[in-house]
Amino acid sequence: MTKLAPVLSAHWDEKDSFTLEGYKRHGGYKAAEKALAMDPDAVIQLVKDSGLRGRGGAGFPTGMKWGFIPQGDNKDHYLVVNADESEPGTCKDMPLLMANPHVLVEGCIIACHAIRAKHAFIYIRGEVTHVARRMNQAIADAYAAGILGNGIDVVLHVGAGAYICGEETALLDSLEGFRGQPRLRPPFPAIAGLYARPTVVNNVESISAVPAIVMNGAEWYQSMGTEKSKGTTLYSLSGHVANPGQFEAPLGITLREILELAGGVRPGHKLKFWTPGGSSTPLFTDAHLDVPLDYEGVAAAGSMLGTKALQIFDETTCVVRAVLRWTEFYKHESCGKCTPCREGTWWLVQILRDLEEGKGTEADLAKLLDLCDNIMGRSFCALGDGATSPITSSIKYFRDEYIAHLTNGACPFDPVASTLFVGAGA
Repeated sequence: MTKLAPVLSAHWDEKDSFTLEGYKRHGGYKAAEKALAMDPDAVIQLVKDSGLRGRGGAGFPTGMKWGFIPQGDNKDHYLVVNADESEPGTCKDMPLLMANPHVLVEGCIIACHAIRAKHAFIYIRGEVTHVARRMNQAIADAYAAGILGNGIDVVLHVGAGAYICGEETALLDSLEGFRGQPRLRPPFPAIAGLYARPTVVNNVESISAVPAIVMNGAEWYQSMGTEKSKGTTLYSLSGHVANPGQFEAPLGITLREILELAGGVRPGHKLKFWTPGGSSTPLFTDAHLDVPLDYEGVAAAGSMLGTKALQIFDETTCVVRAVLRWTEFYKHESCGKCTPCREGTWWLVQILRDLEEGKGTEADLAKLLDLCDNIMGRSFCALGDGATSPITSSIKYFRDEYIAHLTNGACPFDPVASTLFVGAGA
């Protein structure tokens, strides 16, 4: 069985893990000292060699992204850290920042040195006030200790709470004071990002992994994980489980193994469906318990690893109602810039509401899939694609449950319905 491998979460159980003193007690900021003594290109190569891939969802190689920044261009370079965590089920970056904000500050120092930037911006969503306060305190303590302010500055920017600002170019627009909407690419942020200057945008967990790589080396990091998905990562387990929470393990662990560590599905119930990477990824069922949770394994099984948000649902959950709730979220959070997403998500909600209430005909399922087909790959950013994923996958695995709604004239899981459809997902 794959064992937990605490790297980022190694000292979360210590009551002062979030303080400067607590962080330095375990060698905090030693990696920054080591990196600052290295040539910037050598730091980039080290991160490339480690195999670290972006932990925000796409899994793009972090060192390669840093290497895209043009050098010797006599322009300001910027690092932007995406802490706008807001997808349903995704909850890894906020616990990380609460337990150990200084690892992100140290990661920012190293990354800025590597890409030859003097300024780093951490973009965090406004709803998580307690996390923003803790992050602000860590930055202030780092300045007071002389760790920041010696050629590298870190600024915390609190967003207004729009899901679309988790998309990197919409985040950049928001940072510049504009309405958060995705930009047309090219140019890409590495060429013209924040204030039209070369910019690297990375996830919180991606940057936070860098200090350990600098201290322990690329071979150490490569020793964990799978052939193409290296290192450890934070899996967020939520829903109908005995002990939900964050589990840090090497990439490639399976849900079956994580469930064993978490005490299994809640007593007296069985797994029905789950998300491998948040609500924007295609659903899995109990038939996928042994899929390796790495980028290649999940993709080969028909979904995406995404943010490693493992939402667990047992047999008491109506899959149509769950998908409807997710779709309502995407409709609400669509920025409205492109027609497929703006209009498409609205119509998806209308049809799903009727289906959930037992209205309509089986032809509405074909209409729903046709709508998804017209949104997928045609929207300005990945929000539209993400909105279709739970719909298409739920119809693939639970079409009979959709039909049961129409047969009953109501949700079969509703206590007032005449019968309970026990064959869902069979």
